[in-house]
Amino acid sequence: MAPPDYVQWLQSLKEQIRTARIKASLAVNSELIRLYWRIGSEIVARRATQHWGTKVLEQLAKDLRSEFPDMKGLSLTNLKYMAMYAEAWPDGSIGHQPGDQIPWKHNCLLIEKIKDRPTREWYIKKTTEHGWSRSILEMQIESQAHRRFGAAQTNFERTLPAPQSDLARDLLKDPYAFDFLGLTDATNERAIEKGLIQHLRDFLIELGVGFAFVGSQYKLDIEGDEFYIDLLFYHLKLHCYVVIELKNTEFKFEYTGQLNGYLAAVDDLVRDPAHDAPTIGLILCKSKKKTMVEYALRGVQTPMGVSTYRTALPDAVAQALPSIEVLAAEIERLPDIGGDAE
Repeated sequence: MAPPDYVQWLQSLKEQIRTARIKASLAVNSELIRLYWRIGSEIVARRATQHWGTKVLEQLAKDLRSEFPDMKGLSLTNLKYMAMYAEAWPDGSIGHQPGDQIPWKHNCLLIEKIKDRPTREWYIKKTTEHGWSRSILEMQIESQAHRRFGAAQTNFERTLPAPQSDLARDLLKDPYAFDFLGLTDATNERAIEKGLIQHLRDFLIELGVGFAFVGSQYKLDIEGDEFYIDLLFYHLKLHCYVVIELKNTEFKFEYTGQLNGYLAAVDDLVRDPAHDAPTIGLILCKSKKKTMVEYALRGVQTPMGVSTYRTALPDAVAQALPSIEVLAAEIERLPDIGGDAE
């Protein structure tokens, strides 16, 4: 049985929805999510004070969808998400919630997968910066991107001026997740490099926003001798070239010496000193010992970092993720910011 003031409350919600739909024509996503927050907050409050359960919520969903048959997002499942969203952001700063900045289905995913607020805010910030689709966001959550960004060992604080040093440090990860390759640990460096080029879109997504691909096995001619850089990129925000060297072994001291020479050569032979900042290097290894990397970077004067990578997910994790075909289809389509979460 419905609570005594249910009819009046239902009428109030109908009026709120009508008003919000008019405003939403100008600011679809943020206004819609604010509406969802208001509805969710009222559901939470009434559930706490009137002690009604799912039956009332089922009736509410039925009545709202009957009144607004052309409006998505009023299902029982979505009403539950609204309540969860209101509980996730309880401080009442309507119009200033971090969740206003991303589509509703992204919010549903975050409140399902991420329980602490600082981590949710981190993913919202990165979603707005990188333009992650819902599927990409889910992949980043599954790979614990919040623990990997800015985790590479670097000498940037000593070799780059602020704030470039902070930006460069924050864009590097450890480890890099090349799970889309599906390769075994026994794969050699050239096979990994070839796979990354064949899956360039996935590679660029994993690298992060701002990376532009220049070439693989990029040739440097130094006094008649030819040297080949594994991967060369240009970073649009840092305004510099980025040299990436792949090593299918544990980190070794000599890797920094090789990369140091490549960075100096790119600075002299490729970089435009009038427009480009000093070249940055990244060594990607199968594994590394932290102390060895610290020793190796200590005396190096060119900016470089050292990270690890993986080329395949553990079987248990891989089986829990959607197929490549499903992900590819999802990435290609724009998210429906107002649709049901079901």
